[in-house]
Amino acid sequence: MSLTILTALILGTVVVLAIAWMYFRQKRSKDLRTHFGPEYDRLVQEKGTQGRAETELGARESRMKKLTIRPLSREGSTRFAKLWTDQQSRFVDEPKAAVVEADHLVEQVMKERGYPVGEFDQRAADISVDHPRLVENYRAAHEITLREQRGQATTEDLRAAMIYYRDLFRELLDEREPLGASTR
Repeated sequence: MSLTILTALILGTVVVLAIAWMYFRQKRSKDLRTHFGPEYDRLVQEKGTQGRAETELGARESRMKKLTIRPLSREGSTRFAKLWTDQQSRFVDEPKAAVVEADHLVEQVMKERGYPVGEFDQRAADISVDHPRLVENYRAAHEITLREQRGQATTEDLRAAMIYYRDLFRELLDEREPLGASTR
């Protein structure tokens, strides 16, 4: 085989491999963007590059694969649904306390289902893998809760936080029907 043919074959192989690599990288980016939605864009902005954001999202997915996330028992689901209904009722008279307790209830459900419940940023990152459309609202609700603790949240802010927590709480309970009274 001549040196020219061998060089052409090697060059052709390199080109094919480069095209395949670019295709799979674009597909991975598209899959991550589709799955994570606004969380993908938020992380690209936070990390500064698409590559760093995608590395982080991949690490989140790998972390979650190592965990055993389990559904709630029927009794657990019923118990948490009742606790949630109580907090929604409490919102009318004590919105600040109800929102703080809603934050705690979300954390308790996460813990019972097998999510690690360390610091908030890690909880939000974990939630983003299984519930990517709700993590932005979870962050917003948590921020409102922190503002409330500093005396800086309005009643309207608290109502929004309660709705955000409610939506995530429903997902965590794997419940699609309304949980009692609405705060709307």
